Order: sequence, then structure tokens, then C-alpha cells
Amino acid sequence: MSLNSGENNEKRKYCFGERHNNQNKKRARVLEAPVRIDVEGVEDPLFDELQGLIGESILIVTESDQLTLFGQAFRPIFCGTIQAVEQGNITLFPVNIKMVTAPFFQFPTPLSIPLEKIAQFTPNFDCNARIPLT
Repeated sequence: MSLNSGENNEKRKYCFGERHNNQNKKRARVLEAPVRIDVEGVEDPLFDELQGLIGESILIVTESDQLTLFGQAFRPIFCGTIQAVEQGNITLFPVNIKMVTAPFFQFPTPLSIPLEKIAQFTPNFDCNARIPLT
């Protein structure tokens, strides 16, 4: 060991203490403008597949176990024609909600479903087909 090694240790201790003090003085950074992300370059195979199915019928089952509409609880099974596909959601119209009490209930307005909530889907599904719900 050389005599200079002790000096290096003292310098390191001093630098560590100085760096430690600087961390306490840091200010929180606040973004003053909205963050913009170019989604054109992002590859999303689900988005691309659904985009190619616009105008086709589709059966969609969402992640929730049960939903409620007009006081009626039902399983989240929807069947309709894809009207639009956007980053983050799919819009169906006309759309049937498959309920036990009304298996062909047609929702009166376009229905948008977030893509991240879709558990399963079947393209080109016949929405007039009867499926067992019980």
C-alpha cells in the first residue's frame, strides 16, 4: 500500500458526501407541455388485424365477469359490425348484447370497447346465431 492511497480514500469520502448533498438539493421536474408520442411507428398486430376487419361482424368477450345495463346484469358478450378501429378502442354498430333474458338485444348507439379489455374475439361471427349463455 502506498502513502497516496490514503489520500484517495479521503477524496472519495469527500466526493461521496458532496454527491449525497447534491441529491437532496435536486428539484422536482415538472413538464410544462403535453408529451407527444408518434404512434405511427408503433407496431400493434391486434390493431392491424382489427383494422383489416372493418365492415365485418365480430364476437367480442371482455375481461369483466359481469356488467350491468338498465339494472340488468349480463355477461360481457357483444356481437356486431366493426365500424371503426382507433388506437386504443374498437367501435361496433349495430351491436347485439348477448343476455340470458334478451339474447338479441340490440344496443341503440355505437358501442366502443377498449382494446386492452378484450379477452377474446372471433371475426366473421354470425350475430344471429344462438349461443348458450347459462
